[in-house]
Amino acid sequence: MTGEVVSIWIKRSHRGVMDAVDEAQAVAGRGLVGNADQGRRRQVTIIDEEAWNAAAAETGHRVDPSKRRANIMLRGIALAESRGRHLRIASCLIHILGETRPCERMEEAQPGLRKALGTAWRAGVFGEIVEGGSIRIGDGAELV
Repeated sequence: MTGEVVSIWIKRSHRGVMDAVDEAQAVAGRGLVGNADQGRRRQVTIIDEEAWNAAAAETGHRVDPSKRRANIMLRGIALAESRGRHLRIASCLIHILGETRPCERMEEAQPGLRKALGTAWRAGVFGEIVEGGSIRIGDGAELV
């Protein structure tokens, strides 16, 4: 299954603003340069555009995907049940460690969003960077 990167965000600090960027640098074993989450198991978070749109539609409103607070949005790759798999984005390799659970911040973004994201892996996945490099909007992505 192949897809592409459609959005990238960097989180300056925990609970901080999500900055949209055209490119991010992934560092193996660390995460995305400039992102608050560094060096732990949750080095990068990724959402699936189709799953996000389905969850937002369930609330009856358009919701800016940056409100999900993920780092990368992909188009064309279903992330459901991908725990343990690897995701190749350009030269980067990400080991998917699990499903991201939606938090209370989703209700702040849009009432009903937390519940809508709570099924079918709609809230995305988290993982660690195995091989680093540049990630750009438009880059190809593939579960391997």
